[in-house]
Amino acid sequence: MGYIKRLWLVKKRLILSIGIASFTALLIITLQLNFLQPSWGATSDLPPLQPHPLPATLANWVDNTNSGDYFTQIRPSPAGYLMWFDFPIKVYVEHPSQNLGVGTQTKAEVQKTNPQPVTPVNPIDPKLLKFQEWVDNVAQGIQPWKVYLPLEIVPEAENADIKVLRVRPLLQLTPNGPRARSAEVRYQVYLRKSPNSSTPVLYPKYDISISPDLSANYIRAAALHEIGHALGIWGHSPKETDALYFTQVRNPPPISPRDINTLKLIYQQPTRLGWSIPVVGAKGSTN
Repeated sequence: MGYIKRLWLVKKRLILSIGIASFTALLIITLQLNFLQPSWGATSDLPPLQPHPLPATLANWVDNTNSGDYFTQIRPSPAGYLMWFDFPIKVYVEHPSQNLGVGTQTKAEVQKTNPQPVTPVNPIDPKLLKFQEWVDNVAQGIQPWKVYLPLEIVPEAENADIKVLRVRPLLQLTPNGPRARSAEVRYQVYLRKSPNSSTPVLYPKYDISISPDLSANYIRAAALHEIGHALGIWGHSPKETDALYFTQVRNPPPISPRDINTLKLIYQQPTRLGWSIPVVGAKGSTN
């Protein structure tokens, strides 16, 4: 975390709740924003809303099917529309702490290159193989987004913009009792140095939790869906043929033209992310 320049105090915590697609049932996910503001707290002291140049991968996207979009379902944050502006976007996927002997190979490759003897001396832990299967399926869920925005898988969580963790989200307490959740995404907005600015700028970062209890198909679908949120689609589609549909379907769909049309529109909107905090003439308490 040494690269983060924490010059400002946390002024307030905003809790936003919306319905997120689950992969076992219709679940409610809490989306949490820790929004960093200057200590004087006025919106006018934040970066003005400005658009960024459209990433080339999105600029080159053309929907020949005229499928439409669901941009009206997208919620801007207090920092404006959520998007990335420094590329590639660095993604960390939690992986087993123990070495399986073959790096990030699949289970089949593990078994092929490390055949267990009749009486194994150092058998491969089935729990580690299960963990690696989760990693492989998450990676398959992330891969399709690389066509539309530059993504890079990084080995260390400290260097990541998006972290994908193998953890069961906490139960959601509702008036009708607790509800289980199989995936959730949270984001924070914070200040850090940018190579393109002499002063710190606002950056987002995301934590995604995906349960280890899901089937392979639903792990892939959960990763595809939650990464879509982390790339800026902060809302849901009302059509079940879109990857960002608000609830589970029997056969999870791939990324649709409507998903990308919506993503492209988001990246054409103004945002405070990626712009410097004005500091000249700033006044106010530091408490």
